[in-house]
Amino acid sequence: MCQVKRRSFLGLSATIWGGGLIASKTGYGLVSGSQDAPGSVHHHVHAVSVMTETANRFLAALSPKQRAKATFQFGDDERMNWQFIPKERKGLALGEMSPYQKHLASALLAAGLSQTGYIKAVTIMSLEDVLKVLENDNGEHRDPEKYYFTVFGTPSDTGTWGWRIEGHHLSQNYTVASGQVLDAPSFFGSNPAEVRQGLRKGLRTLAGEDDLGFEVIRALDEPQQKIAIVDPKAYSDILTAASRKAALQGQPSGLPAAKMNARQFDALRALVELYAYNLPDELADRRMDQINKAGRNVCFAWAGGIKPGDLHYYRVQTSSFLIEFDDTQDNANHIHSVWRDFNGDFGGDPLRAHYEASHGNPKG
Repeated sequence: MCQVKRRSFLGLSATIWGGGLIASKTGYGLVSGSQDAPGSVHHHVHAVSVMTETANRFLAALSPKQRAKATFQFGDDERMNWQFIPKERKGLALGEMSPYQKHLASALLAAGLSQTGYIKAVTIMSLEDVLKVLENDNGEHRDPEKYYFTVFGTPSDTGTWGWRIEGHHLSQNYTVASGQVLDAPSFFGSNPAEVRQGLRKGLRTLAGEDDLGFEVIRALDEPQQKIAIVDPKAYSDILTAASRKAALQGQPSGLPAAKMNARQFDALRALVELYAYNLPDELADRRMDQINKAGRNVCFAWAGGIKPGDLHYYRVQTSSFLIEFDDTQDNANHIHSVWRDFNGDFGGDPLRAHYEASHGNPKG
């Protein structure tokens, strides 16, 4: 079981591939790195408190009509009706907000992500303007303000509630129960994966997710690659799609991490940690606990070609979480990536345990 933390290595990866630094939260704002300034007082702010405060500030700024659109009961079926394709959603869209309301919505988005994750999220949203130009769209289909904020239940530090930010290629789902946050499904996509013309030429929003995947498959020797490559043809999309409960048929396939040498396993760890550190420290630590508990009980599977530019797909599967990634649409210039928690999606087993402890019976 590997318990070694590779934050320093990941920090380098995030700087190169993620477009920003991983930040730790203090009572005085965001400070990059893990060292406090000399003489400073470090005040740890729990993720639940940050989310509760930012959600309540956002809701308080809305008109009654806006609040009615932005809020649902926690038990409403809409909470698990997630998607990542361009379509109308429930909730309050950025385009329906005033400038100061948009700032408060942005603060809520930031409360659920690390600095690196936030940079990815807002860049994904901005790519709608790129697509508008590429597709000669009038703004009806491609609109960077068609991202919807929805709160389920009443935000509080001790209550049970949830919230979501969702639009094309972005879906972040959070459930709060018993003073802790569960953060899945967590979807990031990028179209185009690389902007190849115009003022933003060269931009690669999810470069780390793509490049580190190639690092893993190309670190394997030929016999290992034959095991890891489960299909010579890349899948057209992530296999779990927008399912409410993540499930793959059959046993985990691909190459077990137990059959990797130290260098190969380090490459796999770097890839998985990149997904973990899309979140604030407290939530990232929970993902890292899952990663460390899995140790080498991990399977890495690949489909498609192994050269940059080839259509390709990979997944990382353990007993507790699943990562899927594909770059197959638009001639391998269109990325989908997701973190699914087998027991924690939409609160899952922890939420069920909370209801059993509090009310004596589980609820949806």
